[in-house]
Amino acid sequence: MKRPWNRTDLPVYSIGTKFKESYNLNICTYVSGASMDPKRMSVAIYKGTKTLELAEKEKMIVLQMLSKDQINLVKHLGFKSGKHFEKISYLEKKGLITEWKDFKVLRNSLAYILLKQYDSIDAGDHILFVYDVVGFINNRDAEGLTLNELRRKKIIRG
Repeated sequence: MKRPWNRTDLPVYSIGTKFKESYNLNICTYVSGASMDPKRMSVAIYKGTKTLELAEKEKMIVLQMLSKDQINLVKHLGFKSGKHFEKISYLEKKGLITEWKDFKVLRNSLAYILLKQYDSIDAGDHILFVYDVVGFINNRDAEGLTLNELRRKKIIRG
C-alpha cells in the first residue's frame, strides 16, 4: 500500500519564475490553498534549483495549471535542471511559449495564477512559500493533469 501522502491525486502545475531577463519553468505538485480571505496559496519549491533562485529574487511567480495533453512536458520541465538546460529556448522553438503579465508561460495551460510572495520558511528539502493571489485567468476547459496520470504513465513512482 502507498504511503498516506502518496494516496491523494493532486493537480500538476508548472511554476514560471523570472528575474530581469532570466526565465525558468519547473514542475510543482506541492501546491495548496492556504487562505480564502485574503486568497493565499502555499507553494513548496525544491532547494538548489534555478526556480528557487529566481523566485527568491523576484518575489512573484506564475502557477500554470497543466492539462492532461501537456504530460509530455513533464520530463523536460521537471527532470532537467534550468541551470544546465535552457527550458524556455527549447519550448519557444516548439511554439509552446507565450507571455502573460511579463512572464513566459506555457501556451496551452488550463489557467495562470499570478502570485506575490507573502512569507517563506525552510521546510527541509523545499522552501515553503505563502503567496497572495494577485491575478488569474482561465484559458481553456480541458482535463487537468494529475499525479495519478503521471503514476499511470510511469513518469513518477508512488
